Amino acid sequence: MKQLKLIPVALLLAAPLLQAAPLDAGKSQINFTMKQLNVPVTGSFKKFSGNVVLDLKKPEAGKADISIDTASISLPTAEAVGEAKKADWFNVAKFPTARFVSSSIKNLGGGKLQVAGKLSIKGNTRDVTAPFTARQEGGLTVVEGVLPVSRLAYKIGEGDWADTGTVADEVQIKFKVAIPAGK
Repeated sequence: MKQLKLIPVALLLAAPLLQAAPLDAGKSQINFTMKQLNVPVTGSFKKFSGNVVLDLKKPEAGKADISIDTASISLPTAEAVGEAKKADWFNVAKFPTARFVSSSIKNLGGGKLQVAGKLSIKGNTRDVTAPFTARQEGGLTVVEGVLPVSRLAYKIGEGDWADTGTVADEVQIKFKVAIPAGK
């Protein structure tokens, strides 16, 4: 009898997860910019997936869970891509996925919001926050923002690559996530 009473409670708690919408990967992007010898280098991740809930009328109820295939890294040269996949950088053989899971979304006013959560890369998890904007575009809600991270906090670029004189520590992750509107 007690188990039957718990089922409605469990359904209520799971309701936000049931409403989560898969992001539209074809209209979404995860890019990054770093500086190598003080020259900006831009790259991206071509494969990622996730579920996002964001109602612009109630953004505080929003949630995001996004996984990135680290082997899908794209950089200006094949040599750079090969190096980035090695153990000193992303170690894609051991850590094939990076993940972001939100813990809160705040409405900052004026069309600006802020997401907080945990970013896990290469087995290292850190609390992060990022400002973003969200707008309706046809049947989609498009979220865009920039998340600055320390590559060394995630052990990206170990050994000789830990020297920030060659590759700067700060990396700007630029994200554009498209989800079905109202989800």
